[in-house]
Amino acid sequence: MILVKLQTTLRNWHRLLSGDEISERVRRTLVSTLYTQPISLAVGALNGMVAAVVTAFYVPEPVILVCVIAFSLVAVARVVAAKMMARSKSATTRFLEIVFEVGAFVYAGLFGLLGALVIIYPTPQTVEVMMVANALCFATAICARNAGRPAIALGQMFLSYLPILVACFIEGSIPMLALGTTILLVIPAMASITLNVQRTLRNSIASAETSERLARKMEILAHTDVVTGLHNRAGLNDTLVTQLMAADADQVLALFWLDLDRFKEVNDLLGHQIGDRVLSEVARRLRDSLPEDAGIARFGGDEFVFFCKVRDREDCQALAGRILEQVARPMRFDGERMETSCSMGIALMPDDGIDADRLMQGADLALFNAKLNARGGYCFFDAAMTRELANRREIEAELRLAIKRDELSLFFQPIIDLKTGRIRCFEALLRWFHPTKGELRPGEFIPVAEETGVIVTLGNWITRQAALACAQWPEDVSVAVNLSPLQIRAPGSVLAIEQALRDAKLDPSRLELEVTESLFIEDSDQTAAFIEKLAARGVRFALDDFGTGYSSLAYIHKFPFSKIKVDRSFVSGSGAGPRAHAIIRAVAAMGHQLGMEIVAEGLEEQEQVDTVREAGCTQGQGYFFSRAVPDYLAAMLLAQDRSADATRAA
Repeated sequence: MILVKLQTTLRNWHRLLSGDEISERVRRTLVSTLYTQPISLAVGALNGMVAAVVTAFYVPEPVILVCVIAFSLVAVARVVAAKMMARSKSATTRFLEIVFEVGAFVYAGLFGLLGALVIIYPTPQTVEVMMVANALCFATAICARNAGRPAIALGQMFLSYLPILVACFIEGSIPMLALGTTILLVIPAMASITLNVQRTLRNSIASAETSERLARKMEILAHTDVVTGLHNRAGLNDTLVTQLMAADADQVLALFWLDLDRFKEVNDLLGHQIGDRVLSEVARRLRDSLPEDAGIARFGGDEFVFFCKVRDREDCQALAGRILEQVARPMRFDGERMETSCSMGIALMPDDGIDADRLMQGADLALFNAKLNARGGYCFFDAAMTRELANRREIEAELRLAIKRDELSLFFQPIIDLKTGRIRCFEALLRWFHPTKGELRPGEFIPVAEETGVIVTLGNWITRQAALACAQWPEDVSVAVNLSPLQIRAPGSVLAIEQALRDAKLDPSRLELEVTESLFIEDSDQTAAFIEKLAARGVRFALDDFGTGYSSLAYIHKFPFSKIKVDRSFVSGSGAGPRAHAIIRAVAAMGHQLGMEIVAEGLEEQEQVDTVREAGCTQGQGYFFSRAVPDYLAAMLLAQDRSADATRAA
């Protein structure tokens, strides 16, 4: 057991002394500590040379003179070498270590030899004490200074101590024997201290190295998108700013903002796993299509931003066309073919800006316009887009204030029973009477409200005001309110409508909520949950603008609609005619079978009224009956309607 422990201890000491258990980087750092304080070497060399010269003066023995000269030369050489090696960038770790070792061992050996010689030769006591004390202090101090490389530190200590130790025992006097014994006791103690210091240094450097490596990894992760391997938003900002700072004044740089069309449908229908594979494939195609020095990032969701140098606008157009073509190529996942497309906005430097913020804003605005015009294309930024943005922001700010200042009003357009001529319902329509701009039509501010999310607050206000107005009408008259998809998806949407009904003390059956067909494509599950909750409480639902969107009988079968509103394009305009009337008749027949009311919109002439009545529509809405009117005129229309009923009854 004792032998095993001894072998283990020796192996551990060997590893510590040799440095085999540490990495090359840690080893390099430890070796560099030998050269970090050349001043200490210079001071030590000067001190040793002074002690040696004084010794040679008082003990002019040839062997001592030779040792002093050699000692002085080595001391100077070590200082010069330390300065040169400290500045060297190409020297290997092993070379630095060997250079230091040779100088250190020769210097320490000569120092110890001089200390031994002054003990052996007749020497004044003060000189003997000076030289021996210098040599021993040097050996002790060096253990701390060079602890980073324990083999060097302990080698210097032994080379300094050993000659003096031998001389003490040769001299044989009691004081010298006591000194020799002290040295013997000091050696293991200093060795232990040196190794502990080295271990602490090594662990500290290794820990710092690990922390640095983790920091670099975290920095990479902080700038990288985990799905595609591209830059994320932070990484893009850094690379874009760097590129712009290095760009020449006459250099043309194009920044593209790409958005995948209807990508949400991919996630909803096929799952997020397939969605991530689509994003990765698009990222690969972008890397293959763009120059090597291009910066590419996934900006979030289904959006990519990338930039590169181009010759001119025509070159940029050609590149945009290639990217659209590459993204549109069919993809195959697990044997299934899938197609996608994208829309892009493009901003050019220096025409559209010379800083990152302006280029990003320009590309974003251009992307917005590309989606408005037609999906699957690209659009260059134009200064007019900025004016449009400023106008939208102004409308947004004023719209928020308008809600608080009661500048908004509800108008009500009657929906008439085509058989009896009575008013069955009023559709609530929003009007904005601006204090300086006059009346603003819904088409001027509703899109802005939807883009900014103000539509949620606005929709809740409309529902509440419509419910309050309806509560003042006869119980057989209901009110219809159009719902925005954003309003439906907003948290607490069901609670907001229920609260409006409670505030107005209105029977839920008298509230009709109109939704469009496109809503189900955007988020059918959430829409279904919304409709089911409110329908269970008695609220009725109407499918608005039927025939203009993604018409599907599945929606009518799945959801509890009580009314279908046939779009005005089937009644008037270029779309009207025999084919349109045949569609109306088919929809009306289906509605009768399902117990639904069929409303024809856009009625302006008696002939149109007669046509839709004959086709089977049960209700009608349009200028033929009445325009949208304020609440007090709606009350007058109802009064006239009831008066006419009383006259007919009489």
